[in-house]
Amino acid sequence: MTDSIDKDRDAVARYYAAIAADYDAIEEDEERSEDLEEVADGVAGLVEGMTVLELACGTGRFTEILADVAGHVIAVDSEPAMLGQARERGLDEDLVTFVQADALDLPADLVPDGVDPVKAVFIGFWWSHLTRAHQELMLASLRKRLGKDVLLIVLDDNYIEGKSLPVARTDAQGNTWQIVNTPDGERVELPRNYPTDSSLKKRLANVAREIRVARWDTVWVLTCRLK
Repeated sequence: MTDSIDKDRDAVARYYAAIAADYDAIEEDEERSEDLEEVADGVAGLVEGMTVLELACGTGRFTEILADVAGHVIAVDSEPAMLGQARERGLDEDLVTFVQADALDLPADLVPDGVDPVKAVFIGFWWSHLTRAHQELMLASLRKRLGKDVLLIVLDDNYIEGKSLPVARTDAQGNTWQIVNTPDGERVELPRNYPTDSSLKKRLANVAREIRVARWDTVWVLTCRLK
């Protein structure tokens, strides 16, 4: 099991390291852009004034949105290339702390001195890359480091027929994979799951309460509080 988990994680990390420099230049269609603008406004309203932990922050697109309203943002990513792009946004260092760390095994000293405890966690477009084994590790790490009553917000893509890449395979646990290409032409198989509302609620039922799922045409958002 451990070897399989490490292989999946390495594939995701390798792919995003390869596309980091071009990630923000990828064009979005108008419908998705409008959905994300509406979602961003809603997320901002939920975390105003809080210390927010952002997992898999990538190039910092949502870090910047969170930093406009949060008391402090701790933006975590395991990929130096992605963090490098995020730091180039020039966000206020008094409001944003970038941390290179494994989001499945968060460090104990995650919160900087003088910063309030984490009250909200935001995960944008990473849940879909987590197999069920990854999800268990991530949720266990959050509960271990943050305790209960923390607000969890998860944002990810809907599967859209004719636009989303086709599913390449499905394993015995129900995880699905897609084949993607890096800029240099390497083919990479990535975990890419598209959960239903009921599967999300079932997945989180043992670790969270007040679970709610909202869907737009292109994306979905889950909110809950850790038990």
